[in-house]
Amino acid sequence: MAIYVGPGGVPISSPDRSTIGGIKHCAKLGLNAMEVEFVRGVNMSPEMAIEVGKVAKELGVRLSVHAPYYINLLSDKKTIVKASIVRILDSMHRGMLMGADAVAVHAAYYGKLNQSEALKKMKELTKIILEEAEKRAIKNIALGYETMGKASQWGSLDEIIELYDIFKPKLIPYLDWGHLFVRAQGTINYSEILDKLKKLGIKHINSHFNCVKYSKTSKEWVDVHDLVRTKNPDFEPLAKLLIDRKVDITLISETPALEQDALEMKAILEKLGYKFK
Repeated sequence: MAIYVGPGGVPISSPDRSTIGGIKHCAKLGLNAMEVEFVRGVNMSPEMAIEVGKVAKELGVRLSVHAPYYINLLSDKKTIVKASIVRILDSMHRGMLMGADAVAVHAAYYGKLNQSEALKKMKELTKIILEEAEKRAIKNIALGYETMGKASQWGSLDEIIELYDIFKPKLIPYLDWGHLFVRAQGTINYSEILDKLKKLGIKHINSHFNCVKYSKTSKEWVDVHDLVRTKNPDFEPLAKLLIDRKVDITLISETPALEQDALEMKAILEKLGYKFK
């Protein structure tokens, strides 16, 4: 069993705003993970990705990657689909070079497609992506379709699991606990979700954790990130289950207080008896 906790991107308090500076700051804070964020594009050179990986390995910081947000594999515009595939493959390539184990991807919006049509199209496109990754000798890194919160977004846990059954282990579900909470409109069954993943045989879970806000205007839970202390959803029950079940997992903080909330999650886990190495 191993639990890894860290921020999504360079810690806010890091004086050095580079990726390597962020990794060093994570290690200094006692955090053992960091997600490298390619938010607006994959602008890291292959040489830099290799150097990032060396530093992370030396400091014992587990890396994952987040692909650029401007991705929509189900767009009705071929240029957008093509550009999305390129961004995913570039993210996987740089992630491989730095030794990251998975790339989180906000895959698509349904648009005019119904769920059945969307799933069929996602199967076709995922096959194309993974075949192209193999041609480019991209290996030892998983394509992680992230569970999404909005009803307009493709990416329920069950949808992703259906693709996982076809493409495993090259494709994995990349959990976002806050998104799952939003999609279920204010409820989350941690035990049921962990049961599903255990049946899949996934040895290590990649995930984001952030709380979300309730909109008084629309009277619904929305995908607006909030602090861990707001307990929407509550992290402690998940922490208890992870320890009791001896789950291998990475927990990436995506709250407005990146490393502070990563440290808060670490403190809760330690309070419950988990000992970080």
